[in-house]
Amino acid sequence: MITTFRRQKIEILVDAPLVRRVAAAAAGVGIVHYTLVPTLGGVGARGAWSDDQVTGAEAKVLFVAVTGEEKAEALATALAPLLDSHGLMLMIGPVEVVRGEKF
Repeated sequence: MITTFRRQKIEILVDAPLVRRVAAAAAGVGIVHYTLVPTLGGVGARGAWSDDQVTGAEAKVLFVAVTGEEKAEALATALAPLLDSHGLMLMIGPVEVVRGEKF
């Protein structure tokens, strides 16, 4: 059987113009590897939204990273002031990974 390692998966739904700010916050706590996933639309507390590919005005991106528990907590703390003011959705949960040394 293959060995797995417990890490934390971070997912942040963020307005596209704020991605650089989230990435900078992640780098500031030592999270330098991440993936950005484009989104099509959804419905949240502020109503329906969709990616307007003409203007990009409501475009959102899913920022995904896998890291250790301490760095995940540090990023959540760093982003706490933006959660309400910028409507970020921050999700952190356990995940099993192969090649734990990469995370």
